[in-house]
Amino acid sequence: MRFQDEPTIFRELFGDTPKVRVLEYLLEGRELDHSIGDIAEGAGINRVTLFRLWPEIEKSKLIMHTRNIGNAKLFKLNMKNPYVKSLVELFDKLINEKFKKAGVEEKLEH
Repeated sequence: MRFQDEPTIFRELFGDTPKVRVLEYLLEGRELDHSIGDIAEGAGINRVTLFRLWPEIEKSKLIMHTRNIGNAKLFKLNMKNPYVKSLVELFDKLINEKFKKAGVEEKLEH
């Protein structure tokens, strides 16, 4: 897992805000479902901050409740949401471009 304080291309473009960090974390782990505690930890933000943002995130329908494990509710990105589909596409393009640039720079160094 990467360090939360490392700059990422996603945060460079959209700003390093708690909401952007949450989106980035969920985009990276889009195949998995996550508890709110896991999301806060993975995004590198305080749980209180996430609880403050959560109603807005739920209202946007960017995430969906998947299941409960004990008292914990698990969530994942709502892949049926057209905005989420666009975000995933953009995120993947950014990551692929970053890897391509890193590969070119590595070849130039040798």
